[in-house]
Amino acid sequence: MTSVRFARWSTCLQRVKTSVVTISPLLVQTAGSLAAILALSGLAWWMKLGGAPKLDSVEAVQRAAGEVEDGFTPIDVACDAEGASALARDAAGQIMLVRRHGNRLAGRLLTPQASAVIAEEMDRYTLTVDPGEARFGKTTLVICNPATWANAINRI
Repeated sequence: MTSVRFARWSTCLQRVKTSVVTISPLLVQTAGSLAAILALSGLAWWMKLGGAPKLDSVEAVQRAAGEVEDGFTPIDVACDAEGASALARDAAGQIMLVRRHGNRLAGRLLTPQASAVIAEEMDRYTLTVDPGEARFGKTTLVICNPATWANAINRI
């Protein structure tokens, strides 16, 4: 009895196999990987992970400057229009340049090797600050009163 049932089942199974479209295992693996990537990126977006920090407020610049140099307390701050960089000056007259570096912030206290140049680009003035370190590079800011900051940087 069992062999007859098995024979009927195997015949039925062969009919099902011939009517089913076969999908390549590579296609299934690729689709599964794509679904997993989209799910993880959606989860990261929902958790607000990996965003670029902005320097768009005085508090954000003060916090960043304090992290770069322990004890640095800015009394005057100039934030870039895009929030990508900022200048901060403390009570002792030291000036710090803070900017985005990937998804983190990097900053340097400006030394006598630093220089600043003002340029006019499309109805606005930009301030390009060279901290004097080749590895840190030049930073261009769109700020209010660029002449004041350029004079202060060039007097260091």
